[in-house]
Amino acid sequence: MEHLISKMQISQPMACRITGLSRTAFRRTPVGQTTADPDQDLRAWLRQYAKDHPRWGYRRAYHDARAEGWLVNHKKLQRLWAEEGLRVPQRRRRKRVGSSTAQAPTAAAPNVVWAVDFQFDSDSRGRAIKICSVVDEHTRENIGGLVERSITADRFIALLDQIVAKRGYPAVLRSDNGPEFISHAMADWAGTKTGLFYIPPGSPWCNGYVESFNARVRDECLNLHDFYSLLHAQVVIGDWRQEYNTRRRHSSLGYRTPADYARQCTCKLETDDSHNKRYYQRGRTKA
Repeated sequence: MEHLISKMQISQPMACRITGLSRTAFRRTPVGQTTADPDQDLRAWLRQYAKDHPRWGYRRAYHDARAEGWLVNHKKLQRLWAEEGLRVPQRRRRKRVGSSTAQAPTAAAPNVVWAVDFQFDSDSRGRAIKICSVVDEHTRENIGGLVERSITADRFIALLDQIVAKRGYPAVLRSDNGPEFISHAMADWAGTKTGLFYIPPGSPWCNGYVESFNARVRDECLNLHDFYSLLHAQVVIGDWRQEYNTRRRHSSLGYRTPADYARQCTCKLETDDSHNKRYYQRGRTKA
């Protein structure tokens, strides 16, 4: 208003009509700027506090104010904090969504769909342990895994290369939208050899096979052991995975172990005359 009056050389009533502001509201002095405001000093303290600590919120300000002798409760301080416009903006990470190159088919045979996921635990000193599991959705076998402090896309691809050397490429690799899975390195690895299917964000039930496996790992292994080192975790989890594949009977497999079922399984992919195999490529199924 004052800028409009000074620059355009118009009267105060005219400026009020142009801006749609009543003259009464324009002439009223904000409570926070009057000497009659009993909280004027506290408001000034809050503004300086927010300037010194721009990422600290009103809860920290309340405890620091009390420590410095201000007699104020948390509700009043929160109100003053909001009135002064000192709310700390939340930094939200933009979630990336991978571009699927294939539709996930029904896992009607071994090596059709591999499901992969990560889960976390910690050792007795509180250091993080990251666990990667790869499951064949048809045989329910845990065909590979990693137990590390951190797992990069390159480390994950090295694991896949080890599995592929023994079993060949799957038709489709199913995963969530984790940064390791949607990286350019992962897309380069898959190429035209195998399809990538990313489940919708926030929908873990779309990757139910590996989620069920993770629940078994958590309930039957992680919750029963207190790891004192990364090596200890690698040995214990590795032994449990071996037991899962060779000794733990799976109800969906007729109470056979995944390894026994895989040896006896006669399911095969449908074949054709030209390529002698069924394959999945770039978002469509070619039979």
